[in-house]
Amino acid sequence: MKVYDSLFIPNFTGDLRNDVNEFLIRNGHGETAEHCLKVGEESERIAVKFNEPADLALYAGYLHDISAVYPNEIRIEIARSLGIQVLPEEEIFPMIIHQKLSRQMSIDIFKITNEDVLNAVGCHTTLRKESTKLDRVLFVADKIAWDQKGSPPYLNELLAKLEVSLEHAAFEYISYLWSQREKLKVLHPWLADAYFELKTICE
Repeated sequence: MKVYDSLFIPNFTGDLRNDVNEFLIRNGHGETAEHCLKVGEESERIAVKFNEPADLALYAGYLHDISAVYPNEIRIEIARSLGIQVLPEEEIFPMIIHQKLSRQMSIDIFKITNEDVLNAVGCHTTLRKESTKLDRVLFVADKIAWDQKGSPPYLNELLAKLEVSLEHAAFEYISYLWSQREKLKVLHPWLADAYFELKTICE
């Protein structure tokens, strides 16, 4: 597809860990490559804990941020050229559409066909209404193995809630965001849906 012409796409080996790693490094995103591998490992660990398919969790973690190769300022343009629906909140804050971009790139570039993996990748930042266990595994793993310096301010509470349930852990992070929603650049509707749904489950 012409939209990917600006990217370096290596000859893939079929080993998703190596292929994602090389793709991101060769496109100038070594730090993202490191983050994706860490999230994959964390996803696998959480999946085992909650009896979810470890291999699918691992693959979703590897793939979740592959769209980092596109800078924020062109993400909306790229998304539209790929036929991805762009919500008003995503247009205001393009960073957040990277989850949808990563989902589509997983299909087009890495030839992923497993819908569970693709759907988890596609909502890993916001979660969504009627999220699956795998969605929640990746969502929580990404928040634990975050891509910033230092430790996340919510980490201890999230890890404690992870000992209760996957849903409690996901809700802990969403509640953390919800408590400061007035400061957020946008409140994504998927995140709002997830908040109210998980609130009901956890209460």
